[in-house]
Amino acid sequence: MRAVDVIRKKRDGGKLTPEEIAFFVQGAVSGTGWMPYQVSALLMAIYFRGMDLEETACLTQAMAASGQRWDWSDLPGPVVDKHSTGGVGDKTSLILAPLAAACGVYVPMMSGRGLGHTGGTLDKLEAIPGFRVEWEPEQIRSILRDVGLIMMGPTAAMAPADRILYALRDVTATVESIPLITASILSKKIAEGIAALVLDVKCGRGAFMKHRPDAEALALSLQQVGTAAGLRLVTLLTAMDAPLGCCIGNALEVKEAIETLQGRGPEDITALSVRLAAHMVLLGGLADSLAQAEARVRQALQSGQGLERFRRCVMQQGGDPRVLDRPELLPQAPHVEAWRAPRAGYVAALHADRLGQASMLLGAGRARLEDTVDPAVGIVCRVRPGQKVSPGECLLEVHYRQDQSLKAALPLLEQAVILEDGPPAALPNEPLVLHTWGAGTA
Repeated sequence: MRAVDVIRKKRDGGKLTPEEIAFFVQGAVSGTGWMPYQVSALLMAIYFRGMDLEETACLTQAMAASGQRWDWSDLPGPVVDKHSTGGVGDKTSLILAPLAAACGVYVPMMSGRGLGHTGGTLDKLEAIPGFRVEWEPEQIRSILRDVGLIMMGPTAAMAPADRILYALRDVTATVESIPLITASILSKKIAEGIAALVLDVKCGRGAFMKHRPDAEALALSLQQVGTAAGLRLVTLLTAMDAPLGCCIGNALEVKEAIETLQGRGPEDITALSVRLAAHMVLLGGLADSLAQAEARVRQALQSGQGLERFRRCVMQQGGDPRVLDRPELLPQAPHVEAWRAPRAGYVAALHADRLGQASMLLGAGRARLEDTVDPAVGIVCRVRPGQKVSPGECLLEVHYRQDQSLKAALPLLEQAVILEDGPPAALPNEPLVLHTWGAGTA
């Protein structure tokens, strides 16, 4: 078998066999039989020609098998994870993981870092002084057994094929391929050894998939390939035109997540976190219906059990638990600027993508993986779509460190809040959860 023959076959629209796909993945990891430019060539061929369900499933399994696979069979409860395709202000992982753990689910929450205008869970967690996201396998097992959850980054030994292929996709403009996205997400989750998975596929201005048909195609691919791999799976399609919650930026989002666990968070972030956690509880077999699972999660929220589980997680992972009671201990930007309404009107839209990009320019995100993130900076939205505002009323609160970063963000801030003279004629009436695939959807 030769790399050039596999490349030619896919270039011409052929279907790759499991053996050819395994040959490709093994070669990409080992460097045997495949040069980096040949790996890139096949990625481009897949981008243009696509893969069917069987090919995508084979690619996913081969990538999962390229490194270490975990086994949690010794834990006395169900092991369930959640993954989001990324959005602006999406801090649900910090809320739902402790809520699900408080209900008896073991949650090895494996997350990533932010890139572009979407935030990363690991960056948010590292805004907590001392919090560590990198652990050795035995430490991971110990923390998970003791706390019921751990929030971590992927280990180097887990699905190394994904790390290699993603780096090449990023520099060859082949990121936006549904088969490659599907394999990237699910290979790590399969290697993680979980029994079930809840997926949150974002759709809208602030999402990776901005158009609903594209987001639905990705959601269906993830649902079908994950099910074929033996995972119990639920996939939600959720709206991402406006930011989730009010805060954008790492320390600001941690503060809002803590407030939500205290029972006083924004309605949208609370509702979505509870729904996602409820699906985790249901998939774990700890409830007989979604309604029952949601009631259990809400009880964990209202009783403070979720907050205390998050406190234990912070302590076990080296963080300062005092931030849960004293948010001023989180990093704070030296300057806060109020962005005010130039006139009276109604908020017709809050553009999540522009707010996310502005937050990135302030230093809260990264344009390249090697960029450094400032945990203190970001934006707080003081209005929501449909709200009536008066002249001079604060629309956005901008937390910044350097005048030049504020100046760079200003054009995006000017475009982010759309004001109209009268009540918007067509505010979106769609719910936050647009569609659900998988077991326990009713």
